[in-house]
Amino acid sequence: MKLPENMRAIEISKPGGPEVLLPTTRPVPVPGPGEILIRLEAAGVNRPDALQRAGAYAPPPTASDLPGLEGAGVVAAIGPGVSRWQPGDAVCALLPGGGYAEFCVVNQDHALPIPAGMSMVKAAALCETYFTVWTNVFMRGGLQGGETFLVHGGSSGIGTTAIQLARAFGARVFTTAGSAEKCDTCRALGAETAINYKDEDYVEIVKAATDGRGVDLILDMVGGDYIPRNIKALANDGRLVMIAFLGGAVAELNFAQIMARRLLVTGSTLRPQSDLAKAEIAEDLRAHVWPLIEAGTIGPVMDSTFKLNDAADAHRRLESAGHIGKIVMEID
Repeated sequence: MKLPENMRAIEISKPGGPEVLLPTTRPVPVPGPGEILIRLEAAGVNRPDALQRAGAYAPPPTASDLPGLEGAGVVAAIGPGVSRWQPGDAVCALLPGGGYAEFCVVNQDHALPIPAGMSMVKAAALCETYFTVWTNVFMRGGLQGGETFLVHGGSSGIGTTAIQLARAFGARVFTTAGSAEKCDTCRALGAETAINYKDEDYVEIVKAATDGRGVDLILDMVGGDYIPRNIKALANDGRLVMIAFLGGAVAELNFAQIMARRLLVTGSTLRPQSDLAKAEIAEDLRAHVWPLIEAGTIGPVMDSTFKLNDAADAHRRLESAGHIGKIVMEID
């Protein structure tokens, strides 16, 4: 397949709101050693994209300055030393950046096969959330079957993924969401209890549901005043994993509680992790999660689809707080 010299892309013209996302033309990237070039058919839209657009989340020095951390398409070319993929293979991938474009390059070990029977649009919604949830809930948080798990923002891409995965592996799942409709969605996905945080106290509810014990693990993307409340909601020997701070990164916390109750407070961000760390997550997903997706046990919850040139509208939908599940852009 002869590759074009240039491609369509969406760039961040300057830090700001969705209106700064503008169409542009860029040279088609060339895959380096161990990299594959993907002709993208769809790309996921995620909150880190919006943070980057606003100037609050710089890409790693070696990554494309174009936004976009996940996508799906067909391998168009391979770099030196690539053995895992061949041109023509259908893949989805966790990207270091560059997903808002017709082509992108990625480490061969950060790509996974499209699950059998899944469309490119749905496959483009997999990697950012599944990599994030798997590493934080299972690898870092150590969730086990029979444990109790609370995820905040249950109707988000991360939340809908976390609910399904935790339930599939035998945990009791609690979640918070901001409307009756969102709570209904969370329960349909497997949450035992969905708490409307606008008029209910999640600490009281999870304590009552666990006979005063609290939950074993919390996945939080809110931060702010949720942090000390999370500590109260944890059982002894419980774990709190932070992955974002939509409500702020600063909180006052009594560490005596952490010591006395043997609590673990941790967290991570995905993008800065090493190529090896991301490859290890990919292998875990291939072994433990992809069979569940192919069996139809779990899968991405889709909110809406936009065209590449409508990236600004996709970001407006992302930041409206009205979406449930994943937002994806189709790339013609």
